Amino acid sequence: MKKKIRVGILTSGGDAPGMNACIRAVVRGCLSKGMEVFGIYQGYHGLIEDDIQQMSISSVADIIHRGGTILRTARSHRFREPEGRKAGYENLKKHGISALVVIGGDGTMTGGMLMGKENGIKVYGLPGTIDNDLGYTDTTIGFDTAVNTAVAAVGNIRDTSSSMGRTTVIEVMGRACGDIALYAGLAGGAEDILIPEQAYDIDKIAEEIKAGVARGKLHSIIIKAEGVALSTQALAEFLELKTGCETKTVLLGYIQRGGSPTARDRVLASRMGVKAAELIEQGAESSAIGIRGDEIVAIPLEEALSIKKKSHTDFIEICNLLL
Repeated sequence: MKKKIRVGILTSGGDAPGMNACIRAVVRGCLSKGMEVFGIYQGYHGLIEDDIQQMSISSVADIIHRGGTILRTARSHRFREPEGRKAGYENLKKHGISALVVIGGDGTMTGGMLMGKENGIKVYGLPGTIDNDLGYTDTTIGFDTAVNTAVAAVGNIRDTSSSMGRTTVIEVMGRACGDIALYAGLAGGAEDILIPEQAYDIDKIAEEIKAGVARGKLHSIIIKAEGVALSTQALAEFLELKTGCETKTVLLGYIQRGGSPTARDRVLASRMGVKAAELIEQGAESSAIGIRGDEIVAIPLEEALSIKKKSHTDFIEICNLLL
């Protein structure tokens, strides 16, 4: 009798809406193909600690709509060292797991890629991160939800900013990638967007605010990515000094990570998860799964991680045009 393929699955790094939908798709996709699936709890930390349990179809019932991750997540300093990755691999071997699915961002996939190279296990990476900072895929699981959360917040803040006649600087997440700021700024009708990938002129922003006030504009919304070196508070203080307009700051923070994933993120996560199951069944090489256009693609993992992210800086030009 042919031995069943055993698959491990974990989520690592920051959580992202849609991770549960992805877990569900991988588990049910693999089970439908006669494989066995083992959930690894608390990411690479749990892998090293052997926090591994077999999953069934019921393990992923009623989770497609839930934010966060049922497998939980953690960051592991030990896994950054070869010894830690070796310990993790030994636990996989103990459970007879020959393929590992990792859901997370650049750090998660890099850790999986290194363990795979060092120990000869196949690793399949799924892009679960709100930052949208992976160059090989057009979008990542969780990004759409984070943008929609930010846009909803911008709408609420706009109401009070208009009522009070003030400027508001809103900081959004994204680490070194400005995509959340770009999309939320354009969709939210921001007066300006600051991202780490492009130079900015705060004197020009101040002039734009004053020009808006002169033509009767009641408020101004500035969207700033967290990766911009200038602090949000310092920017607000400068704008208030230069424009004479009361200027407040809002840091959206972790509300962008949580919440029920959008339909777009649920569909994306489901398509990618099923693709992972297909690749494992085929015995494909270690791969990163992504989307280009409307096609789900698989790229050799190491090659995928070497692709640099391109920023949609043209969004800022559109934003300025629509002021």
